[in-house]
Amino acid sequence: MWVVSHSSPGGTNWLNEAEQAFWRRWMTGTARIAEAIEHDLKRSAGLTFGDYEVLVELSESPERRLRMSELAERTVHSASRLSMRVDRMVKLGLVARERCPEDRRGFFAVLTDDGVARLESAAPGHVDSVRRHLVDRFDPGDIEVMSALLSRLSSDPEP
Repeated sequence: MWVVSHSSPGGTNWLNEAEQAFWRRWMTGTARIAEAIEHDLKRSAGLTFGDYEVLVELSESPERRLRMSELAERTVHSASRLSMRVDRMVKLGLVARERCPEDRRGFFAVLTDDGVARLESAAPGHVDSVRRHLVDRFDPGDIEVMSALLSRLSSDPEP
């Protein structure tokens, strides 16, 4: 996985030193930021980042509902992983499952009033955590440039 080569046989099978340093810093930096934000969210709100992400997506959707397949796509979860997460959130009263009337095999995830309240309670602490661990480490110009660069990754259709 961590391969460095000063000469690139074939051109694309190796990372040069700069590319490898970038890759390692990317992996370490994003993992540390995600871990810190997840820790803060669990401590302050009792939610995982994945739970929070589901609550946000549902809160921003018409009628606070999404088909499970669309929610999986938006949260970049496999269908089975999302299903397990939603099942757990249903038990907590944050989300409800409703059968899709047009397609008897399909289900909606629906944000409950308790889910809205939990999201509203968690949001200020989450925003503070994101600021502390990520946003405040950069100048506004850096954020604009990085956001533009990262949009290449988020718009990538590859899995």
